[in-house]
This record gives sequence, C-alpha cells and structure tokens, in this order.
Amino acid sequence: MPETIERKELEDLQEDLREVQELLRRQQLVEGLVERQERMANRELVEQLVHRQHLAELGRKLEGMHPADIAYILEALPLDERLAVWELVKADRDGEILLEVSDAVRETLIRSMDSHELLAAAEHLDADEIADLAPDLPADVLQGVFRSLPVEEREELRAAMSYPEDSVGALMDFEEISVREDVTLEVVTRYLRRFEELPDHTDQVFVVDRDEQLKGVLPISKLVVTDLDALVRDAMVTDYVALYPDDKAQDAAQAFERYDLVSAAVISSKGKLIGRVTVNAVVDFIRARSEAQQLAKGGLREGEDVFAPVWQSVKNRWTWLAINMVTAFIASRVIGLFEGSIEKLVALAALMPIVAGIGGNAGNQTITMIVRALALGQVGDEQSRQLLRKELGVAVVNGLIWGGVLGLVAYWLYGSMPLGLVMTAAMTLNLLLAALAGVLIPVVRMRLGFDPALGSSVMITAFTDSGGFLIFLGLATIFLL
Repeated sequence: MPETIERKELEDLQEDLREVQELLRRQQLVEGLVERQERMANRELVEQLVHRQHLAELGRKLEGMHPADIAYILEALPLDERLAVWELVKADRDGEILLEVSDAVRETLIRSMDSHELLAAAEHLDADEIADLAPDLPADVLQGVFRSLPVEEREELRAAMSYPEDSVGALMDFEEISVREDVTLEVVTRYLRRFEELPDHTDQVFVVDRDEQLKGVLPISKLVVTDLDALVRDAMVTDYVALYPDDKAQDAAQAFERYDLVSAAVISSKGKLIGRVTVNAVVDFIRARSEAQQLAKGGLREGEDVFAPVWQSVKNRWTWLAINMVTAFIASRVIGLFEGSIEKLVALAALMPIVAGIGGNAGNQTITMIVRALALGQVGDEQSRQLLRKELGVAVVNGLIWGGVLGLVAYWLYGSMPLGLVMTAAMTLNLLLAALAGVLIPVVRMRLGFDPALGSSVMITAFTDSGGFLIFLGLATIFLL
C-alpha cells in the first residue's frame, strides 16, 4: 500500500469509475474474442496472459485509492463487476473497505467471502470497528474473531456490541490517551512521543486519577504552548463535554455541532473514563441517519443496493406502495361521489388537481420541517401546540394569497366569479388540512415509538389528495350547482 493516498473530489471519483469500467470492458471483450477462437494455438496461454494483464492494471489502479473511494466504485458497479473488482483488493484492506460501503453492498461482498477471508479482514480492525461489522458477519466467523482477539480487545468488543445502534456506545472507540494529573507536561510529552503516531482526531488528552475517574482534559494546543515544568492539574481544563454510553447518538451529534468538538470523553455513570467519540464517527452517523430519513420519507424501509435483484427490491418497496394504492383508491372514490357534479361542470375536472397538488407540496414542506425539529429534540408538548398554531397561520395566509391568485385565473378562464371564490376557499381549507396533517403525523408517530419520517410523504399526499378533492368538489356542489 502506498505511503500517501490521494483524496479525490466527486468528479475525480467518477473518472476513476469510468476507468475501472473501461478496464473491465476491455477484459471481457478480449476474453470473448479468445473464447471464439477455439482452434487458436496456445489459446489457454493467450487467454491467461491477457487476463492477467488487465487484472494487474486494475489492481494497480485500486492500490492507489483510498478505501472510501474504492467503496464508491464498488457501490456503482453491477454485482458481477463488483465481485470481480473485489477479488483484486488486497486482503489487508478488506476490513477497511467493508466499513465504508453501504449496508446493502456490504452484504453482497460478505456473501462472496469464505470464513478465512472474513477472519483475515477482521484481524486488521479495532474492536469498535469489528462491532460495526458484527451484525453482517456469520455466527461462526464472529466466534472465530472473538477467539482470535487478545483478552482486552475481546472485552472491548463485547462492550461495543452491547450498546444499541443509535447510542453513544455504538459510536465509541477505545483509542483514548489518558495521563495522571500529578505529572509534569514534560512527562506527558515524552509519553506521547513513544507512540508511532497518535490515534486519529486526537485533539486532547484525558486526565484521570488512579481509579480512572475523569478529572479533566488537556488540549494538545495547550500542551504545546505551556511551560513543560507545569503540572497537568494546573494546565488541564475542567470545563469539558463528557458523554455517557447510553446517551442517544443524536444527542452526541448535536453536542459536537453546538460546541465544535473534535473528540469527547465517554464516561460511566460513576465517572470512569471508558472511551471516546470522535467527529468522524459523528459525521458518519449523521450521514447514515440523513440517508435513512430520506428513504423513509419515500416509504423505503432500508438502504437498497442499486443493483440488487428484482425480488429483493420488490420486498423493500411493496409495503408503502400497497398503502399508496389504498389511499389512491380512496381518493378515486371521493371523486366518484361527485361524478354528477363533474359532468355538469367540466371545469371542476381541470381545476381539482391544482388544489390537491399544491396542498401536497405545502404538506411536504411542513412535514419536512417538523421531522427535522423532532430529530433535533426541539419539539415537546408545548412546542407542538405552538408549531401547530404557527403552521395553521401560514396556511391561512398562503391559502388566501395563492388561492386568490388561482381564483382570479379560474374567473379569467371560465368567466365565473362563484367558481373563483370556490377555488380560493378550497385552496385555503386544503392548505389548513395539509398544515394540520404535516404537524400531527410525525408528532403522533414519534409518541407511538415509530420513525416520524417513515412513509411521511405517502401519508401527507393521501390526506391532501382525498381531502382536497372532497373539499373542492363538495364546495362546488353546494355553491355552484
């Protein structure tokens, strides 16, 4: 592995992807030509040489790439090409790359590996990293990993696996550096120089007593500029952020954002230092959570491999498609109730999608904002009521403004002032319905213990479509016919 690996922009990664695909295409093309020349002398030798040439070039390409960049390449390739590239990755990098790829792609890669390969991949990882892979590893492999670890790392792995996925304990690593408060900074400096390199994102050293109780932190920046004869207790900072392993990972993410943290200590309920959380783990958590919320809004239960088999994709998507079909059927029956009205005034058929569409858009705006506020812990009982009043107010104003505009358009197109007024009233009422549903759907789901984002766009569309049709066609039937 080269000493330095270039970190690349998205455009560079896309260029790398094209190069990898081109090398794979050339290999397949030449192999196909050789395969067709059945009577060629030394056919097997020629095929072997060509095969090795392209694989060697592809292997050199992968060797110079960062594990995260290789993960990007693997996720963008169909399954057969992905496995061909995966075979060329050096064994000592397998574990790092498995940590970088998405869960769905990781499953396909792990299924292609035997127990010995998986054990070898895990050997190059720390305990907290193995814990991230543990849910996807076969039971016999996981047992083998446990047996291969030193006693201390084995206990660290058990501890890491004992915490829920959305807790601080799941983000925690055990590479913290601690010192005593009664030594000088010169001693600390000599101690740090014994390391070949400091753990990633080491911006502070944790100060503990003989019982490993956390007393403070010593920022590296302060260590560098303070007199080396000073004691640690005189230079350390006692105003620090500490987390507990059972804290929510979302709370830790908010703390890192609010206080611009690079790392934070993780302590037990008795104040004992047990690990740390670093900004890279928090960023990974935020990215994964954001992706999950985006998928959940569309009714997808989990991340899906773009090149997954058809049936696997169907299983991931069918639930909310079925719900959507039911809600669409309900909306169609609402329209069916007013078939007579639509036959008498054809303009209703042209105008009712506008009312439903704008209501759906407004509802999605509201629900997106509320889901974000819930994720940040900004919405309690009192805040929910305030938000509801505020969103209803916004709906009234928007309804009167844009409903008025559409009412004028309807009057201009059809020459009917009553139709324009019905359009304005229907738009205002549907926006009120959208605001009500946009606040209540995620809040109620949160209180019931469900993901507030899951299927939110499907549900809000159902409310605004059925409600919009009912309101508009109902008002038109009452006042126009």
